[in-house]
Amino acid sequence: MSPDAAGVPGRGLGRFVDRGAVTAAFVGIGMAVTIGVSFLLVIPIEPIYWYLSIPSGLLIGYYADARSGRGRGAWGRIMANATFAGLVTGLTLAALLLGVKALFFAADDGYRDPGLGGRLECSTGADCVYQRYLEEQPDELASAGVTDAASFSTFYWAQQWSTAGLLLLLSTGFGVAGGVLYGITRPKPG
Repeated sequence: MSPDAAGVPGRGLGRFVDRGAVTAAFVGIGMAVTIGVSFLLVIPIEPIYWYLSIPSGLLIGYYADARSGRGRGAWGRIMANATFAGLVTGLTLAALLLGVKALFFAADDGYRDPGLGGRLECSTGADCVYQRYLEEQPDELASAGVTDAASFSTFYWAQQWSTAGLLLLLSTGFGVAGGVLYGITRPKPG
């Protein structure tokens, strides 16, 4: 293995992050996919998905530096590794949320359990999603100025992008916190 800038074999990848941080980023992608499948598709409880972005970021930020084996005096690289891994994890969480939302938004054909009133009368896609929301939250939609499927689409996607940004922010921020935690508690050489 070639030594990095500090002369330590196997750590260096480039100017900004270590190989361990890249490995941790891939682990973060896998973690985000697992969480996404579990809480967006299998058991669709979206708030759990949001809350899990916090420990995911914390763990992946810590893991990025543990995997890199950074020691004393390497705070700049510790923070870069943790930020990178948290950012990749957050981007994956956000992309999965938006992808699943887009799939269900585009494919909604108005099906509803017969016990809940049967199929909605709507056009597939935005109109059906709008009709569902209109039945459940008419006052909230009216106060937001939503009057039809087009204005609902704008409102809906603004909310989804906001949530995706929050997931990215939480995962990256807690990734940095994981790096700080590693920097404080890291094993001392020798």
